[in-house]
Amino acid sequence: MKAPSILPLSLDGVCFDAGGERHIHGISYHFDHGPRTVILGPNGAGKSLMLRLCHGLLKPSAGAVRWASATARRQAMLFQTPVMLRRSVAANIAYALAINGVPAGERAALVDKALARVGLEAMAQRPARALSVGQQQRLALTRAWAIEPEVLFLDEPTASLDPAGTRAIEQAIDRVHGSGAKVIMTTHDLGQARRLADEVLFLHHGRLIEAGPADVFFAAPKSRDAAAFLQGELLW
Repeated sequence: MKAPSILPLSLDGVCFDAGGERHIHGISYHFDHGPRTVILGPNGAGKSLMLRLCHGLLKPSAGAVRWASATARRQAMLFQTPVMLRRSVAANIAYALAINGVPAGERAALVDKALARVGLEAMAQRPARALSVGQQQRLALTRAWAIEPEVLFLDEPTASLDPAGTRAIEQAIDRVHGSGAKVIMTTHDLGQARRLADEVLFLHHGRLIEAGPADVFFAAPKSRDAAAFLQGELLW
């Protein structure tokens, strides 16, 4: 029997305090199946904090983050700087499968399938830490994807990559989305947001200023802050 969906994910008046300051202010939003969600905003807007709150790495100081059902092993997160185990490329993925309860006899085939998804099959036996930065990020993405999460959070997944590396990650994100996973990601790259977003959330000073379909947001932002951001103005 198929497990019940963990979506929708609801944020209800979520706040986050640290160092005696409030960094996230009363954000409420409802994430559902389907559209790729891109969270935009200037540096310090609270984008990464919001992802971490959604993923459960941080607990709200006020408000609540609610999933529709239990989330164990049903969501994953990819960080800007990938963490590579001191193992081969294939063993990095096999380890993720093992800790998520995949039987030993099934792992090899799943590892091969995962590496083929991102074009790393020829590097299966190389030390993961010997890969280029772009290749490590592709490996980190496929390691997260290999456990077949229903929701995949991506925090600035191409921030350190060159154009070729960025293109490879964006193609992989398209495939993740095409597989049926919900993609929620942050980016500082407006071009990338235009290419990937189906819906946009715009944050500034830890507040959700605007949210809606990507085509509407880019064509006619409703807030002055969003319009200024899209025009390349500095916001503080």
